[in-house]
Amino acid sequence: MVRFLRPLLRGTTYTRLLHLWVPMLVVSVWMFIDMSTPWVPALVLVPAGLVPAVRMGEGVQARLLLTPGEEEPGISVTPSASWRDRLRTVVWLEARMVLGAAAAFATVWLPGLVYELALLAAGHASTDVPLVGRAQPHWAYALLIPLPLTAYYAVVVGLGALVTALARGLLGPSAAERMAALEERTEQLLERTRIARELHDSIGHALTVAVVQAGAARAAGNPEFTDRALGAIEETGRAALEDLERVLGVLRESERPASGRPTLADADRLLESARASGATVDAEVTGPLETVPCPVSREGYRILQEALTNVLRHAGPVPVTVRVRVGDGLLGLEVRNPLTAPVPGPGRGSGLRGIRERAALLGGRARTGPDADDWHVRAELPLA
Repeated sequence: MVRFLRPLLRGTTYTRLLHLWVPMLVVSVWMFIDMSTPWVPALVLVPAGLVPAVRMGEGVQARLLLTPGEEEPGISVTPSASWRDRLRTVVWLEARMVLGAAAAFATVWLPGLVYELALLAAGHASTDVPLVGRAQPHWAYALLIPLPLTAYYAVVVGLGALVTALARGLLGPSAAERMAALEERTEQLLERTRIARELHDSIGHALTVAVVQAGAARAAGNPEFTDRALGAIEETGRAALEDLERVLGVLRESERPASGRPTLADADRLLESARASGATVDAEVTGPLETVPCPVSREGYRILQEALTNVLRHAGPVPVTVRVRVGDGLLGLEVRNPLTAPVPGPGRGSGLRGIRERAALLGGRARTGPDADDWHVRAELPLA
């Protein structure tokens, strides 16, 4: 019984009933003007529904009264963008008018019927009300009172649920709106993936360098080497904090430009960091690096950073060959280092996957894997 009465304790039940009553206000005003033509308001709704802004207004009202508090109610609040949307709006307005009339009639007549049955049961004569207008007083009419009360419950709860379902069907997002929402969601996921890559590359590189340098300093037992390692760790940590601040700035300010992110012009910092970790880095840059577009240069920097991080993480302080070439409409990156242990299988880590994703994002390609006794990373990014 408690479960049956639970809808009557919800505020949504009564806001939906209010939503059903609203169209009847227009009908009531018209009835004062011309009671002989009650169908005129329904006729006026046809051209009104063809106005694009009407759909937006109906959507706002439906969200407010039919689905209060729901984050994703499935009801659009944008103007009609096609004739299909306009026709759906017309059907919605007419259906709302019909359901509103049924709700208004039932919520007025059913309580009156309960009152008349109570009068008859108490021994008083009934007024001229349908069904009981000529009935004689008798206590047995008290047994009929639950019937109109149950019907009243069904009207209040059932019509509210029905009008909400119709609103989702007729005022719900069109195919174009669903496609736009899907594209927006895809853009958000891509942005989150990009930020995750930024964090992985910058912070992962800094932590790897710090761990390698700290381990080398402890093993060396040389105070001078330890001082140099601590200085390098400090510098790497500061650079990581700068990168972290850039990424957090993107999160805080969605329209913040990406110009603050490092480019290949800052690659010396990566090379010096790797050298400070004990690796012997042989770097060579060929071609006009300053002509590389900023987006390509930024992604090239992250690819180089991830490649050096993988060297330090998996091979340690080993000789590394870095080649950066600009020419023939391409930015070429190559990082090669000797293998210090057998490769169990193809590289599938998030870092290697990130390298390939960054290259593919710009229409380029990247290859990673063993080559004779070396491990190599090769990437080619188009400049235009």
